[in-house]
Amino acid sequence: MKNEKIRLQKAMSDAGVASRRKSEQMIADGEVTVNGKTITEMGVKVDSHDKVEVNGIPLRHEKKRYILMYKPRGVISAVKDDKGRKVLTDLLEDDVDERVYPIGRLDYDTSGLILLTNDGEFANQLMHPRYHVEKIYVAKVEGILTTEEIRKIEGGIKFKDYTSAPAKVKVMSKDNKKKTSIVRLTIHEGHNHQVKNMFQAVGHSVEKLSRERYDFLTLEGLVSGKYRNLTHQEVAMLKERK
Repeated sequence: MKNEKIRLQKAMSDAGVASRRKSEQMIADGEVTVNGKTITEMGVKVDSHDKVEVNGIPLRHEKKRYILMYKPRGVISAVKDDKGRKVLTDLLEDDVDERVYPIGRLDYDTSGLILLTNDGEFANQLMHPRYHVEKIYVAKVEGILTTEEIRKIEGGIKFKDYTSAPAKVKVMSKDNKKKTSIVRLTIHEGHNHQVKNMFQAVGHSVEKLSRERYDFLTLEGLVSGKYRNLTHQEVAMLKERK
């Protein structure tokens, strides 16, 4: 933390505690103290002279860490779960002692590529609506998609809270006997359960789903449950995206 005053949630994010949004929730929940005083409201600013503690643990500045993980099905996209289910950080080994957290999320029963970091600015950039990162999913769905249904998905589907942006759809294979299809879907958004909802909106339930690509990043060289560090070049390329 620099000597200049910055907002408490930014200081927490910069130190790798959590994203700014999650840090704000932790503050509201009374998990943060500044110089021994519990803070529950936004707007407090701190610098390197202030003693900040999160759940009794002093804030410390960590080196930045950027991880690409192949998330298995049956794992929560979080660092802890009140139901005791396995979370992403349970898959990390001793070589990761920084307090990383996921950028975005994948559903419990969805597998595939997810990023983890302790760089709050980096996470905020990638999750910002103006950052139209391309994400490619492969879904096994019930039924055989018609040309009309494909066009409806590609043109954008109106939901209660939003209308999905134009997408790309490619039917990779279909099994007329089992009445299932393997479909590749390319989108730029990340609404909750969006992929499943898009297929459901045209009458096809998703049986299996995996995120295969995030921008230029792929799962090449990884098996389910494993991870690797992003290279300096990969981090730089992501930061340059507008």
